[in-house]
Amino acid sequence: MKTSRVLTIAAAAVVSTMALAGCSSGSGADGASGDSASCEASSGKVTLNFTTWVPNMDKVVALWNEENPDIQVKVSIVPNGNSGTYQNFFNQLQAGNAPDIGQVEYDTLPAFRVQDGLANIASCDGVSAAKADYSDGLWNQVTFGEDDSVYAIPQDSGPMALYYRKDLFEQAGLDVPTTWEQYAEDAVKIKELGGSITNFAKGDVNQFAGLVSQAGGQWFDTADGTWKVDMGDEASTKVADYWQDLISKDLVTTLPSFTDEWNNAYNTDQDWTWVSAVWGANTISSGAPDTSGKWAVAPMPQWKDGESASAAWGGSSNVVFKGSEHPAEASKFLVWLNTSTESLEALNKEANLYPASTTGADLPALTSGVEFYGDQAIYEDFAKAAENIQPFTWGPTMTQTYSDISDGFGAAASGDGTLLDALKSGQEKTVAAMKAQSITVE
Repeated sequence: MKTSRVLTIAAAAVVSTMALAGCSSGSGADGASGDSASCEASSGKVTLNFTTWVPNMDKVVALWNEENPDIQVKVSIVPNGNSGTYQNFFNQLQAGNAPDIGQVEYDTLPAFRVQDGLANIASCDGVSAAKADYSDGLWNQVTFGEDDSVYAIPQDSGPMALYYRKDLFEQAGLDVPTTWEQYAEDAVKIKELGGSITNFAKGDVNQFAGLVSQAGGQWFDTADGTWKVDMGDEASTKVADYWQDLISKDLVTTLPSFTDEWNNAYNTDQDWTWVSAVWGANTISSGAPDTSGKWAVAPMPQWKDGESASAAWGGSSNVVFKGSEHPAEASKFLVWLNTSTESLEALNKEANLYPASTTGADLPALTSGVEFYGDQAIYEDFAKAAENIQPFTWGPTMTQTYSDISDGFGAAASGDGTLLDALKSGQEKTVAAMKAQSITVE
């Protein structure tokens, strides 16, 4: 289920809310307390309030409610995070009336963490054991690399792979690129045939972050309670220079993504590949219907031949908000919701959700062929990619970071500056924004 693309649309929502909330509630250097929640079971019947934007979540929760009369869950289905829900969450936390459980995307978790809005549920029954159901990269998203903390349970994931026009590659006599070097070489050959190997969209900074993650980059670090920001590390520089070269040589299109013009480029054989997440399968099939049966999926190209590193673009988690009187029961429900076969089957059926849990990889719907992709069992390929997602820590002001870098990417796509310039400028503005909110940063 794609959730993170909207972050680039309402870029100021979380930042403005964080400024309103301030940092006075936390006790750590980053404005947040890492103390574990009390995980003692509540006495008597419990009702948990759960706010989410996953469609038909009420049908999934009904399965739990039927089997757990003493722990009932009341669902509120709302607009996605940056369409107002994150704003409401911050307001509710400040007022002390937040729901017990909320839906939060991975790259927005630090914004809640730094405001001390998340309960550390690491000591609640079943939570530590749930780690075995996830890749190290995904588990890192909800722990921030802290050994004794868990701030959410991963729900859906966005493992990345390469969507490519199998028919066009075969007609051109090209093998599927397995390395980024080969990908760039194919870009030259495809241009000679009148096409483009892919589109580089200035607004998809979270996609670019995935590319950096795959290369081993790390933009943020919270070691020792102090934030460190480095968007110009070796991996980031390598990825930026690589795509800058493709842009400068006019080997890629630079259309706004997810628009009619962008869809048309894929529907008319102009763009031949897209490095994207699992949710992109539906994006292509709906945006380029005339190409049914012509697409296939392969692993992301690698920086070194023989490697299998992947990354994530999108996905979300479920959190227990600070102030909940029932963290033990909320945690028990969330472990069931996101790791049990019963729940995962229902989430896939009712919401077309791609599970973060490895348990979900064996769901019947995710092991059969997909007609649009030539009956290839593409979700099995994404399951392999999910196992190799590289760890990546998000910063506490990602929406503003996305916006600032996106502006620079747009300029670079127009020939004014470079992608690396945009990253360096984005770092400066990110550090300034964090300091303005009294977040300790080097």
